[in-house]
Amino acid sequence: MNYFRSVLFLLSIISLHISCSNQSKAVDKSPSNEKAPKQDRNMFGHGIKRGLMVNQDGALPGFLMLNVPNSASTYLINRNGEVVHEWKGNYGVMGSYIVDDGSLVQNVYDPDFPIFAGGGETGRIQKITWQSKIIWDFEYANEEYHAHHDFHVMPNGNILAIAWESKSIEEALAAGCRPDQIPKAGIWPDKIVEIKPTDKIHGVVVWEWHVWDHLIQDFDQNKANYGSPQDHPELLDIHKMRPLPPLITQDSMETLQAHGGQWRNQTADNRGSDIFHFNAVNYNHDLDQIIFSSPVLNEIFIIDHSTTTQEAKTGSGGRQGKGGDFLYRWGNPQNYQRGDSTDQKLFGQHDVRWIEKGKPGAGNLTIFNNDVPMGPDSMEYSSILEFTPPVNNSGNYVLEDSRPFGPQEPVWTYIASDTISFFSSFISGAHRTSNGNTFITEGAKGRSFEVNVSGEIIWEYLNPFRGDIREPNGDPVPVMPMTFSMFRSTFIEADHPALAGKELKPLDPQPEVFIPPPPPPSGE
Repeated sequence: MNYFRSVLFLLSIISLHISCSNQSKAVDKSPSNEKAPKQDRNMFGHGIKRGLMVNQDGALPGFLMLNVPNSASTYLINRNGEVVHEWKGNYGVMGSYIVDDGSLVQNVYDPDFPIFAGGGETGRIQKITWQSKIIWDFEYANEEYHAHHDFHVMPNGNILAIAWESKSIEEALAAGCRPDQIPKAGIWPDKIVEIKPTDKIHGVVVWEWHVWDHLIQDFDQNKANYGSPQDHPELLDIHKMRPLPPLITQDSMETLQAHGGQWRNQTADNRGSDIFHFNAVNYNHDLDQIIFSSPVLNEIFIIDHSTTTQEAKTGSGGRQGKGGDFLYRWGNPQNYQRGDSTDQKLFGQHDVRWIEKGKPGAGNLTIFNNDVPMGPDSMEYSSILEFTPPVNNSGNYVLEDSRPFGPQEPVWTYIASDTISFFSSFISGAHRTSNGNTFITEGAKGRSFEVNVSGEIIWEYLNPFRGDIREPNGDPVPVMPMTFSMFRSTFIEADHPALAGKELKPLDPQPEVFIPPPPPPSGE
């Protein structure tokens, strides 16, 4: 298999190609559905210039926080593109959140986790001081459950984490799942757990919510959760799970694994077990609500955190009186039979967040919409959406009879002026800064950039770094295609309490940039 075929092969395995169209207020013209010629696109940014690209007036003072791919390091980078601080842990890092004392809480890749596979399998949450001392190292990964993708640091210091939990074929059948949708290894629905750190290596789950408790299906009327999804948008139709992939032999699996084309622990029997693939979680303290994202469902969901764990299993209790049922959902009303493909707004989305109090648009939601289609003969593109959930004077989310949840349109959208130059079919994120700009991570390319409300790029940086963490057996992690890719980067404003009194001078020497090896000769 030659170099370019290898890249395309791996991309087809890794990417979540789930796709929609939308208008942008940040450019003069919206993409049309008219046929356009296909154009080449370098989604992973191979062979292009890296480092600081744009640094214009209007950029808020602050720093880029970047998890170095395939590395245990996290860098803080100033507006001139210089590394001013390094946190160094002991495992590869997927994502980091900074706290007020300058520590990081990180989800890192557990080196020996069992069973689960599907991308984003971290399994371990750590807290590391400014001086890189690990003061909390909590493993949440065994044969029954496994933390993955994202978490959120709550104001009380507890951690809200996404995790898979294992369900057998028998349990899936009892929940009304069609037999032809169940892999031989069973299924892995998601849950959200609140973890209270207790000592250096332990924590206790003080609250939990399971999507498994809020399913509906119209396939088997003999099951307790039988009903009409259209009449119950507060529940999730289990049959909207990710389609079961074609069966393959174990020999074929081993061939894919040999070429780096499958996740660790993936087998012929558990392909498709990761049925909903939650990839982001965020918390609103004032509302005491949690929002999370499923790119498989092309939807985001809000639940009530003010419940007890027992109430969260039911449809009653908590501040909103609805227990753990969905308070709100948005992005793809086809999932609850209240719309068609023209009503779909989200496509493989990542990183849903409330805009924080004190920032322009506070209370609105922002989303990285990964894989928006332009038409049958044109390339997909990515966009950033900001929208206002419909809330009445009582604080309840408004849903009209037989209608999907609104809104119909976002209040602000960003796309690239040429459309195709801004695209990452997976990972990525966006968040609002205090001056009204929006900070964006184009994950596949390792690109961090900031746009103003008009969509003008005022700061841009392409990650030039990569580490050399090895597989558990000592093999190198393939450099291609995800050479510089990042799950997400974060802008840390200069007045953040974490930076108070810290020395933020450029490191001397600066970390060494990574030079990718040349592609192999044609035909290899």
